[in-house]
Amino acid sequence: MADRRRRGGRRGGTTVRPGLGIGDSGFGRAQRASAHRGGGLRPKSRIPSPESRQQGFTLLEVIAAIMLLGIAFAALLKVAGGAMALSRNAAAHDEAALWARSALDSAYVTEAVTPGSRSGKFNARYRWTLTTTAWQPPGSQPGENALGLYRLDLAVRWGSAAHPQVAHFETLRLGPAQADTP
Repeated sequence: MADRRRRGGRRGGTTVRPGLGIGDSGFGRAQRASAHRGGGLRPKSRIPSPESRQQGFTLLEVIAAIMLLGIAFAALLKVAGGAMALSRNAAAHDEAALWARSALDSAYVTEAVTPGSRSGKFNARYRWTLTTTAWQPPGSQPGENALGLYRLDLAVRWGSAAHPQVAHFETLRLGPAQADTP
């Protein structure tokens, strides 16, 4: 038997392989040896070997990745659009609150508080309705409240007729003593 060691180390020595045995003509020996030792000829296969397969992505993988990116981008746009709509809605409510504060602060400052209803426009977009009613504290009897508290209900409206929006604000205002009503 021959030795399988390399001779000569790194200097380009030769590999010694076992010789032919008795009755062995060497036919088909190269194929058997290459299958076990990784060298020489190999039988052809329809499945590509890892060494011969090119590195990279298949067309199917690229299409799947592009579809996934498209779905993620569409979802991101949907979320961003929803966030912008919420931001516009919050800004409209903030503006309505500022108009309401201004209206409630200036209501009945120069004139006496009187029960009733009145309405108007702040600008082309915002409209208001102010309803004033005498207010009686819970649990008190009529006529016990000599302070004359009035409840001011302010409704601020905006938006189209198809999608109207309204915000309600209320406060109490001190006015002249209430007359007893039967």
